[in-house]
Amino acid sequence: MGKITEKLLLEKCTPKNTKLEQVKTLNLSKLGLKSSDLPVPLLSRLRCLEQLDLSGNRLKEMPSGLFLPSLCSLDLTNNEMEDVTTLDTLTTLEDLRMEDNLYITVSDNYKLMILLPKLRFYNGKDISTTANHIRYVNSENLRKRVLALWETSFSLPDCRTAEKLAIVERDFVNAVRHKVKYGPSSMTDYTKWRVEMIAKEHLRSLTEPNKEYRDTEEPADTKENFRFPFPAKRKRSASAVECDVTLNPQKIARASVQAEDSPHRSSRLQSIPHKAERPISTTARTHKAAQIPATPTRGKSKLLVTPRNGLREKQHQSKEDMPLAKRTRKSARQQRSTEVKETPGKVICTKSQHSLQEPVSLQPLHVLQCHSKRDSPDDFSTQLWACSFQPPLDYNGDVKGATRIVATCGGESVCLIDCETGLVMKKYKVPGEEFFSLAWSTVLMSRKGNVGMRPCSILAAGGKRGLVKLLHPRANMAYGEFRASRKALSILCFSPRQGNLLFTGSYDKNILMWDIGGVDSYYNFKVTQLLVLETTSTPLHFCLPPATPDTHLIAACEGGLHSYNIQLNKDPKKRSEEMEITFPVYKKDKDHDYHTIDGLGFLTNDVVASKSHMQGSIYLWSWKDTRAQRPNNNKKKKEICAVILAELQWSSTDIPYLSLNTCPSKGYVVCGDERGRLWMYHVTDLLKANFRSGKAIPATEILAWPLPVRKGQGPVEGPAINSVAMDPELRYLVALSDKNMAVVWIRTESS
Repeated sequence: MGKITEKLLLEKCTPKNTKLEQVKTLNLSKLGLKSSDLPVPLLSRLRCLEQLDLSGNRLKEMPSGLFLPSLCSLDLTNNEMEDVTTLDTLTTLEDLRMEDNLYITVSDNYKLMILLPKLRFYNGKDISTTANHIRYVNSENLRKRVLALWETSFSLPDCRTAEKLAIVERDFVNAVRHKVKYGPSSMTDYTKWRVEMIAKEHLRSLTEPNKEYRDTEEPADTKENFRFPFPAKRKRSASAVECDVTLNPQKIARASVQAEDSPHRSSRLQSIPHKAERPISTTARTHKAAQIPATPTRGKSKLLVTPRNGLREKQHQSKEDMPLAKRTRKSARQQRSTEVKETPGKVICTKSQHSLQEPVSLQPLHVLQCHSKRDSPDDFSTQLWACSFQPPLDYNGDVKGATRIVATCGGESVCLIDCETGLVMKKYKVPGEEFFSLAWSTVLMSRKGNVGMRPCSILAAGGKRGLVKLLHPRANMAYGEFRASRKALSILCFSPRQGNLLFTGSYDKNILMWDIGGVDSYYNFKVTQLLVLETTSTPLHFCLPPATPDTHLIAACEGGLHSYNIQLNKDPKKRSEEMEITFPVYKKDKDHDYHTIDGLGFLTNDVVASKSHMQGSIYLWSWKDTRAQRPNNNKKKKEICAVILAELQWSSTDIPYLSLNTCPSKGYVVCGDERGRLWMYHVTDLLKANFRSGKAIPATEILAWPLPVRKGQGPVEGPAINSVAMDPELRYLVALSDKNMAVVWIRTESS
């Protein structure tokens, strides 16, 4: 952008004027302006300016010293604002818009209420009550804590020299920032900022008693209870909304929320061939959700349903509920008797080959649309990306410790679904977010009074804004968040052995290892970055070897499969790959790049299932034997070819990111395809030795898409299945599609 001149300002004002001093409305939107492009002396001449539009620029902060004494309305939508404290000179502001600023947090929202004493409208919503609460009730609570700390631990020096006063101020400010605790952990940054401000005001009131630094008296209508409209990425005509969750076991809360279209599969696609027809969307991030609201709301979620006994129509509570058409099952039973070539050593067995376990039989139970934009039954565009069953800790399971609660994510929400009933038990929503990944873990929570510790199941979720959201579903709490990347998060994974260790992968081509610690009874927590694992492409999936989860991490990336040493007693803290694992398919066709590994999972302690984009099959390979090929005396040799045990026949689609999953206890590998089908492989009796498969082994069974029927519009054709999950006993299987449908399958009694 060229220099801002007086001529340009007069051209952009409304109505047209000849003097800057008389301009009341100015539109400087979509000019690509940076903070350094705003000339303070020139803009300061706009003394009558009441409305200023700076949306669609590249502003990170407002220029220092800018004072516009008449400015009432400011639009900073779709910028890159990072430091809201630079708005402190615009004290006359009453209306401010800050949507679609990637780095604005909940703490920043509260700072604005303090810095702008006349602010009444934020992102189109009246925040007068909330702002008054923050300015007076919240501030008074913090002030009491600051003064209590001063009275118990500090005093002014007898000889009040500037040097000694500076030391007292430094020590006092440092103490209040670390010792004054108030509110949830997600508000820590605001609390530290505010108590520092109060501490400095208190010291100045003691050293300069003739000046007044206290806030004005509290208005009579200030309320203790409040809700704050967090900025959201949405159309300008929409009203601001809050993060919400449905806590009662009903069918999804409905809300009048206007949201933008969710980015499609190509929003995660970077350099995959044959997919250019899908537009690539940009990554954006939103703001922190402090707590899941606890007001249950009745609504509609289960739009497509199948009864367990047959496929007859079921009575539903909501008018959009639809019966599921008669299930068609494409079986590969005639292929089960196919003989598999054997060589001395490793054997891959299907049902016809002395399997220790019989294959299971599944039928569809529910089809749900619980991630719809505006909870619309017509939304078949939101893509669902990840699902995972909850560990059997917070919810009552059977004697085997099984669970029937599954977490799903896609669009701007995370849902917890009861697979048996098909009810959405809880829903967590962040307007404008698109969640790509989630992961369960168990951490320790201290009891009140610090009397012992207890385990609690938590859920982490992340997506295009680079923030990890930490949820405690049983307590209905979104208790915190932290920024893991400046770019979108592609994958989250907890250590199965140490539940406080979290791995995050992001589109900045980094893998980070975090210690999120436990939580106390007030949900305070601390996050520490432990390792940085460098890669040359975006990570898509993580696996920790079941036998040694503390030593190695296997990362499936856009550019290949990599292994890292994650032992914390090793240096350095920033590491490159230990080895790259290659596959025979890399040499299959020079016209295609098969290095994108979009499916990965351990079937046993040693056997790994993985697949490459456009490979048309799934490899089973040995982790132990593959690692053994790396020579100890040649650390520079990083490329190691995987020791292939078998090749499983799969769909020959060119659609990426159709991930697989495994059920080790039942010996199953499952992967969905582009037509809504589920390819199931019952793989048991794997023996250690060399095995060279000839022809790819067919699937044990292929479950056809259940063809759910929309009332008056016929059946819904099979979509691409992005993700699948199975509970440990394979009582339920959940498949997520790219058309906003989650299908719950149940094992039949005959299994």
